[in-house]
Amino acid sequence: MKFDIAVIGGGIVGAATFYKLQKKNTNLKIALFEKEDLLADHQTGHNSGVIHSGLYYKPGSLKAKNCIEGRHELVAFAKEYGIPHDICGKVVVATDESELANLEKVFNIGLENKIEGIRKITAEEVKEIEPFVESIGGIHVPCTGIIDFRAATAKMVELALAIQPESKLYLQTEVQDIEKGEITSQIITNKGKFEAEYLVFCAGLQADRLAKKDGVKLKEKVVGFRGDYYELTDQAKEKVKHLIYPVPNPDFPFLGVHFTRMTNGDTECGPNAVFTFKREGYGKTDFSFKDTFDALSYGGTWKLFFNNMSFGINEYRRAFSKKLFLKTLQRMIPSLTMDDIKPGRAGVRALLLAQDGDTRDDFRIEYHGKSIHVLNAPSPAATASLAIGNYIALEAEKQFGLK
Repeated sequence: MKFDIAVIGGGIVGAATFYKLQKKNTNLKIALFEKEDLLADHQTGHNSGVIHSGLYYKPGSLKAKNCIEGRHELVAFAKEYGIPHDICGKVVVATDESELANLEKVFNIGLENKIEGIRKITAEEVKEIEPFVESIGGIHVPCTGIIDFRAATAKMVELALAIQPESKLYLQTEVQDIEKGEITSQIITNKGKFEAEYLVFCAGLQADRLAKKDGVKLKEKVVGFRGDYYELTDQAKEKVKHLIYPVPNPDFPFLGVHFTRMTNGDTECGPNAVFTFKREGYGKTDFSFKDTFDALSYGGTWKLFFNNMSFGINEYRRAFSKKLFLKTLQRMIPSLTMDDIKPGRAGVRALLLAQDGDTRDDFRIEYHGKSIHVLNAPSPAATASLAIGNYIALEAEKQFGLK
């Protein structure tokens, strides 16, 4: 029950960190703790399964750097270990003249980030790639793809455990508290106490709470946003050949509703983005008093609401109206009908929200004594996971003096 390093959180970022730490430190005993029955059971397992290109992220940011490095490594990893994936490409399409300036900005960011193969395309060229899309032009991004992130997560953990037989994965083991000692820390869980000298927290939707339990004085809070998906029915699947995205609105912290082919053959439409009353709640009416109180007693949440009032109202209306959801989809594919879409799954994403309502857009990784905390890892964290794991492994070497 005593380990050199404990990694807390079994999503893809925690799994990649576990794998990279173990690969770099083959002699160390490392434990990975996950409170659910399965790995990747929250943000990783509920996202849209897209391998992002790095098109939207500020050049030089951790997001841009790690997304592009991570994408190359993730694709190589998927090829080597037989993880279901497909580099199918995507189009970002403008449907209104008012979007052309933002489309140009997105394209220029893509050029600055040196994303291979991107090109501006005309409405006719969009139609050659996606015959059912009506647009006034767009961007073709051939290096975007899709992947089974759950399978990738499981493989990373399997490989790490094969390196060091004394390292362990603990499922159904919830970290409830941390007791700091001079040399080691006690990790209090629902399955008893564990001991480790160094701690790495990759706790996603619970990142702020576990940071506080580890003594981090964190001003921001994690606030959850649920995204609902629809699926195309079998008769409509032919209408989407690749991935189709709208031009993102720079005033809104999400990418907008898009079409995503999945590795299992399904095609999803979504997600929207609505405030959730339960951090790990995937139903429209799921509720947690603790999560709701945490979010609504925090000034940053209200600032975000007020700053995005009209967007928020529209997202909520769409969450409860299939007709409104369809109307949004018809902006790109006008021939879609009510019979072409059916309700699908939902996901919840964690945003580390500042006191002024800023969504803390970049990745944020901080150190606290013998701990490293991944405090903010929104999309494209799954795509970037191996690069983030590598970054943490290198930082752990420096911060912890690992040999």
